[in-house]
Amino acid sequence: MKKTILTAVLALLSGLAMAQTEPGFGIKAGLNYGANGDYFDSAEDAYKSPDGNVGYHVGIFGKFGEQIYFRPELVYTKTKSDYENNSLDMSKLDAPLLIGFNVIGPLTVFAGPSLQYILDTDYDGITFGDVKNDFTVGLNIGAGVNLGKLGIDLRYERGFSENEITAINNNNLLSVDRIDTRPDQLILSLSLKI
Repeated sequence: MKKTILTAVLALLSGLAMAQTEPGFGIKAGLNYGANGDYFDSAEDAYKSPDGNVGYHVGIFGKFGEQIYFRPELVYTKTKSDYENNSLDMSKLDAPLLIGFNVIGPLTVFAGPSLQYILDTDYDGITFGDVKNDFTVGLNIGAGVNLGKLGIDLRYERGFSENEITAINNNNLLSVDRIDTRPDQLILSLSLKI
């Protein structure tokens, strides 16, 4: 009886392991936690105000290959970053181009560049000059677990190119600040292969 149960469990696990290695397309969504500057300072701010730098994302993905795979994504991302008493809201399109490797069973690791196009920026009480570059490039690196058609992954994203916004006080005073809009965030995603 024990051998029969063990055989059934192993067959189920191998079936799940095979299901996530198959190519396909799907949808994804999740939460982003954006950081500003030093992560230790950002962690202290997150403790004081947990919802301060939380954003979200929704998108689609494709997966091509099995043991080693290519996973392009197209994702709409909304981020929020607190700066002193104001917050910067940003909307962008992200196109991560990930190369991944199935480590063992349902565990996978991946990395690759992320092409980013800034759609809109909003900063409380401040008028913006133009974003220096609407198009930037970053890096995604992370790990995930896939169980059949359902997957969860955690990744770190960092922008390569410096990108700033010039902010001018609404009173048109000569108070000019530069805000670094380069992404620096942790991203938690749920995905469903269709």
